[in-house]
Amino acid sequence: MNDLHRVVSSESEELILVDDKDNEIGYRSKADCHDGSGIMHRAFSLFLFNAAGELLLQQRGAEKRLWPGFWSNSCCSHPRRGESLAIATGRRLVDELNITAELEFVYRFCYQAKFSAAGSENELCHVYLGKVEGQVRPNDSEIESTRYLAADDLTVELAQHPQRFTPWFQQEWRTLRESYAGQLARYAI
Repeated sequence: MNDLHRVVSSESEELILVDDKDNEIGYRSKADCHDGSGIMHRAFSLFLFNAAGELLLQQRGAEKRLWPGFWSNSCCSHPRRGESLAIATGRRLVDELNITAELEFVYRFCYQAKFSAAGSENELCHVYLGKVEGQVRPNDSEIESTRYLAADDLTVELAQHPQRFTPWFQQEWRTLRESYAGQLARYAI
């Protein structure tokens, strides 16, 4: 199957339920984790930069249950039952962007965000920085579009048009800029 069109996730895959200290407490389907107000589960967000120091942004696919068509960070997803974060992040980079990257863990945080009647995110999210290695080839079953943007330009666009971006991405970018500027400066212009 062509790796640019393959389906790489389903509502039935089992995600890892966690408490607010990231201790595993069980497993539930992706659908269950996103229904109603959501059930807290482990997740990750990756921020990948090119050689020019610009952040790779992705526009979420139109078929996504939550925040379809919204702009977000380079890659985000969930480890599945039995997967470490290292395995899950590597898998998802290949699944979504057909690349590999070395990642640097920055921080983790809990958040909850509701998307109309479609459901909610309720996640303990691990945030990583990295550099794009190779040419990005987005999987169109997951991603509508991609683009690169300089850090200052992104901050301006987020302020002017917050409704175009996912809530977790807005929160993560603000935290990276305010609390992890030293780490961010190694990647971003």
